[in-house]
Amino acid sequence: MKVRFAEKYVRTNKRFEVINISHMAEEVVQESGIKDGICVVHLPHATAALITNEYEPRIVHDYLQWLKENIPPEAMWRHNEIDNNAHAHIASAFIGATRIFPVRNGRIVRGTWQELMLIELDGPRTRRIVILVMGI
Repeated sequence: MKVRFAEKYVRTNKRFEVINISHMAEEVVQESGIKDGICVVHLPHATAALITNEYEPRIVHDYLQWLKENIPPEAMWRHNEIDNNAHAHIASAFIGATRIFPVRNGRIVRGTWQELMLIELDGPRTRRIVILVMGI
């Protein structure tokens, strides 16, 4: 079995932002030479999250709108007493920071419209993306 480990970095520009990072994961898979296996994508951060879905400007707006309405930054969160980002911690905990994909024929198996997106919840920041590919 072969293993390829890589780290990529993204600089976010806003407090809330969605960034398509699919190309980063695909690049690591291609560089690995692995034809069949798995690709793990992980954000080692407590205030950012990963989703897989369509990346289109209107739905990207809707993702952020949903988050702001359902986990409002201005709510009376206890954590805000020490740091004004409780909403980001809560959203990251519920959405998650890791996704696992199958790799087949040297490509990540995704649906036609599926992209891998980093959701910035407490930017702007520099975010590290850890990508692990394992297989044959």
